[in-house]
Amino acid sequence: MKSTLKISALVLAFAGLTYTAKAQTAPTSTTTSNGIRLSVGVETGIPTGKLNDSHGWNLGGSVQADIPVAEQLFVTVNAGYNNLFGKDVAGVSIPNIQLLPVKGGLKFFPVSNFYIQGEAGAGFALNKKDVGFDKSAAFIWAPQVGVQFPVGNKSYLDAGIRYEASTKFNTAFNDSKVNFLGLRLAYAFDTK
Repeated sequence: MKSTLKISALVLAFAGLTYTAKAQTAPTSTTTSNGIRLSVGVETGIPTGKLNDSHGWNLGGSVQADIPVAEQLFVTVNAGYNNLFGKDVAGVSIPNIQLLPVKGGLKFFPVSNFYIQGEAGAGFALNKKDVGFDKSAAFIWAPQVGVQFPVGNKSYLDAGIRYEASTKFNTAFNDSKVNFLGLRLAYAFDTK
């Protein structure tokens, strides 16, 4: 009788562990992931502040990895390309600003599908001589909110709106900051 109880308890414990493991491997919402979640996105934006006087809009793309560290919390790593299109000001054609932003941060899901994200890193000016920058890089930071909807087996549509700002690319001019209000639309998928 005692051996039957021990075997039954062992079988129940094994069944419970198996059920728990299976429950953790099947994503039930956007707040969990079994592996790194990758996304590829298109970005657009509108310059703010003094940059809006010389540049009309932004178009680019990015690749992002969301690494799960806890329930509802991901560490993010993001790299991309942004082209801010110059305007014609008083008959002078302003050159485009070409940036390569590299950022890291945190993405938190307070509720299913909705996230708050904060990132910081460096923006590298790819054409600094053309636009009159004396520095190749500047510190950038970007708070963002967004939604992430499941669209298939381990696939998601990720749409976020953010404000991205930089420190000065030219130490002599206060208006050499690259700030914009941006939108990112991406396709995301879990790697496991």
